[in-house]
Parts: sequence; structure tokens; C-alpha cells
Amino acid sequence: MKKTYVITGSTSGIGRKLLERFASQNIVFAGYRNEKYVEELEKIGVIPFYIDMEKPESIGKAAEFIKSKTDKIDTLINVAGCVAAGVIEQMPIDKIKRQFEVNTFSHLDFTQKLLPNIGKIINISSMASFGVFPFVGPYCASKRALDILFNSMSLESNVKVVSVKPGVIATPLWEKSIELNKDAINDCKNYEKQMQYMVSNAKRNGEKGLDVNKVADLIIKIDNMKNPKPSYTVGCDAIVAQIVSKLPFDLQNRLVKFTLKCKLNSFV
Repeated sequence: MKKTYVITGSTSGIGRKLLERFASQNIVFAGYRNEKYVEELEKIGVIPFYIDMEKPESIGKAAEFIKSKTDKIDTLINVAGCVAAGVIEQMPIDKIKRQFEVNTFSHLDFTQKLLPNIGKIINISSMASFGVFPFVGPYCASKRALDILFNSMSLESNVKVVSVKPGVIATPLWEKSIELNKDAINDCKNYEKQMQYMVSNAKRNGEKGLDVNKVADLIIKIDNMKNPKPSYTVGCDAIVAQIVSKLPFDLQNRLVKFTLKCKLNSFV
């Protein structure tokens, strides 16, 4: 029996891999922001819809379009996101607000507008939700807020919500994050070495991170479960981050500072 999926952020990374898995035997609505992907998405056999997570009017129009085509969504998969990196003391507040708009509020807005037609919601969160990563504070906070808000929704209603928290995945997100944060990287007085390390680390993550297929496998497994857990981690680094997050807060901070210091000392 065909199922109906709605997937945001479907033109690369996790979203694109899910399209390839679901398209042949299901009805899939695929969110895009750049028009250049429309023809490619249609060839895969999905229904493209325009959505820009920074533009509330586009979110409303996307929801209206989907509801005009179907009255039932088996699974909504919120994938779209970006990374705001830099030094908190120097980061413009507008940039931090944008991080929350894209990674948190837009998904809640889109979901609200599609309810009550949704059977299950799967959010692509991050191990960053555990909050132990310096220089990507807004990203960590936005993912944590995403988890808290949607978990509250699941407690208040009968909507099933699942948070998937991957570790580092080999996707284009890393190269995109370097370009997105080039101003913070190039203008970071007193933190030049830290930013150089962050760029080097991002490039390495894009090449040597977890295979995106492993994340897609987990999402498909969750989608087929009747009663999935509220949260899943995938990747050894995500499991470590979860364990560290359970330590006393001061111990977490000391451990993270020590680890960062060691990495910077060995970074040339």
C-alpha cells in the first residue's frame, strides 16, 4: 500500500537519499528552495514544492499546496537546516535569530499548518542538541529547541514525534556551512586559530563523516515501527555526545575545554 511522505530539505544529503528510497513505491512531496532542482526532482518521480524556511509566506503556500493534493500525510520528515558558526561574543544577533528561524520555528510553523493530517513526524535533529560543541552554539541551541518544542507537542496531543540525532555525516552541509559563515571565519579577532581549525574540521567531516545511507536506514526503520522511541542517535560520536551530556555540567565544560585545547595544540 502506498504511503504519503512530505520531506523538506530534499535536494541534498539525508533528504535526497530518502527521496531515492521512497519515490518508487510511494507518494512523496519534496521540498526545494532553488528552482534548478525541479526538473531533477520530477525525474525521480516525486512532487516538488517550493519552500524557503526563512520566508513564512512560502511555508504557508507550501502547506496549502500539499493539502490541496492530499488529505493524509503518513510521515512528515523535517530535514531542512543550516549551521551558524562563529564566536558568540562577536556574532550578530540577527544571525542567531536566523539560525532559530531556519532550524526551529519554520519546522514548527510548517507542521502546525499541516496538522491534523499527519500520522508521524520525524525530525532530523543532531548530536549538537546535546549542547557540548563550542563555536556552533546557535546551531546546538536551535536543535535543542526543536527537540523540546516537538516533544511538548507529542505530550500534549496524539501526534507521534521522533527526533533523529545523527553524528557527523558526510553531506554537502559542511561545505555549505563554510560558505555561509565566511564572514565570521574571516573576521574573528583573537580567535583566528579556532576558526581555521573549524574550517579544516568541516572539510574533513564532509569527506569522512558517517555514510548518509546509515541515517536513511534508521529513518526507514523508524517509519515502519508502530511505537518508535521519542529519540534515536546514530553514529559513535553521537553516542559519545549523549553520554557526555549526562555528566555534571561543570565536568562537561572542563572536558570539552580540555579536548578543544588538545586539538588546537596539535593543529598546524
